[in-house]
Amino acid sequence: MIIKNLSVIAIAVFFLAGSSQAEEAGKHLFILSGQSNMSRLNPKLDFIPAVESEFGKNNVLVVHDAQPAQQIKRWYKQWKSTDGQTPEGAGDLYDRLMNKVNAAINGAKPETITFIWMQGESDSQNDGMLYESRLLGLFEQIKSDLKRTDINFVIGRIDDFAEPNKVFAKNWEMIRITQVKVGESGSRYVWVDTDDLNDGLNNQGKEIKNDLHFSVEGCRNLGQRFAAKAIELIKKNSAGN
Repeated sequence: MIIKNLSVIAIAVFFLAGSSQAEEAGKHLFILSGQSNMSRLNPKLDFIPAVESEFGKNNVLVVHDAQPAQQIKRWYKQWKSTDGQTPEGAGDLYDRLMNKVNAAINGAKPETITFIWMQGESDSQNDGMLYESRLLGLFEQIKSDLKRTDINFVIGRIDDFAEPNKVFAKNWEMIRITQVKVGESGSRYVWVDTDDLNDGLNNQGKEIKNDLHFSVEGCRNLGQRFAAKAIELIKKNSAGN
């Protein structure tokens, strides 16, 4: 009788362990980072409900960490100036982000990882021609640190603010072109149009038009678009495996 009961317990433990591993394997990690327009996005309003609806509440991990008015050097550790210098503190925001990521996954291996990036406005004021290599460098840095080659990347293209603000126009447009180029460079890359998100009421209730920052409604739409594109990439690449 004791042996029989022990066998039943062993079988139950086996199936519970298998169930736990299956649940862990089914988790989808979403990492959202960037500067001001990403910091204004509240993932709980639109992004998280959309991905939870698609994959299940218990199968979604979302890490959101952003800092306004920052250049990509705060994330890309190998960033170099035109004279080859890497500034002290390069990658410090990336380290902050990855601390949150590692805490969220807690040693587990998510089924999918999607990195969502909304940044570039601050880089428009200087080395626009180098933005592509820095952006791709950041993406490779993430793949290396997470030890995954199958990460999906969603890029929010900076909006059309510079069109009526010529002081920003040269590098601004260059960065927009770069973000589209990278977003169309492979099956795990996509970009999101934001040109209609910077009209309306801002978070102070002021009417804005072609603004640097998105309106309140624009931020909510951004969360929806990021979720839709992330889901699209995951489905497409899962079907291809």
